Amino acid sequence: MAAMLKLESVSHAYLGGQGTALAVEEVNLEVLTGEFVSLVGPSGCGKTTILNLLAGLFPPSRGHVLLDGKPVQGPDVRVGYMLQQDYLFPWRTIKSNALIGFEIRGEQSEKAERKVLDLLRELGLDGSAERYPQELSGGMRQRAALVRTLAGEPDVLLLDEPFSALDMHIKLQLEELVWQALRKRGKTAVLVTHDLQEAAAMSDKIVVLAANPGRVERVITVPESIRQAGPSASRKLADFEPLVGQLWTQVAEYDAGPAGGAAYEQ
Repeated sequence: MAAMLKLESVSHAYLGGQGTALAVEEVNLEVLTGEFVSLVGPSGCGKTTILNLLAGLFPPSRGHVLLDGKPVQGPDVRVGYMLQQDYLFPWRTIKSNALIGFEIRGEQSEKAERKVLDLLRELGLDGSAERYPQELSGGMRQRAALVRTLAGEPDVLLLDEPFSALDMHIKLQLEELVWQALRKRGKTAVLVTHDLQEAAAMSDKIVVLAANPGRVERVITVPESIRQAGPSASRKLADFEPLVGQLWTQVAEYDAGPAGGAAYEQ
């Protein structure tokens, strides 16, 4: 299977008031087409920097970022980015928010509207098309943000802790919903998360990063039984807790800070 995303010897430094800080160094990473990969590691290991490089928000200081075998030159419509905050416009209805990508590209049509309405129905927001963001719960708003992202039919989804602000029950529902939606469409996804159970439950592969500067230390292939079960069912499998324990041990090992892996959720 071909690589949809690739980082080749990527390093990136930020220039600030204190001088230059190296965020990631010599990162090599490959994400295959249709694969779900999670990035985990201690604070300061460059998880969000890697996601931003994959999104083309800025070029690396050194190395190459590739999308479907071609250099990333900047933001690309084939890449969708979902954040912890939904960034829905409060003055627009849910349907209007979801259609904004079509509007920006000058592609508004009845077909686009039907696509959005079908997605709203699929993701449990049937009847919410004409409501406003402030009328919805946090979980429903994140579903609306996912509709907006999927409506543009990106090949890749980048997910930067999109469930972290939600209570556990809603978080687990959304994990399942996102996993099912991406799997059904064969999308490639990269998730940044501090929740090691979430990484274990959703991923085909988990990349463990070390800090100061960020670098890849381990790449763990999730057992087939967990990959096929889905986020909800996988948590009940015998293989699940040992995998989470392995992740916890490794993240703590690579944490350069005084608290070990304490900032992580099992």
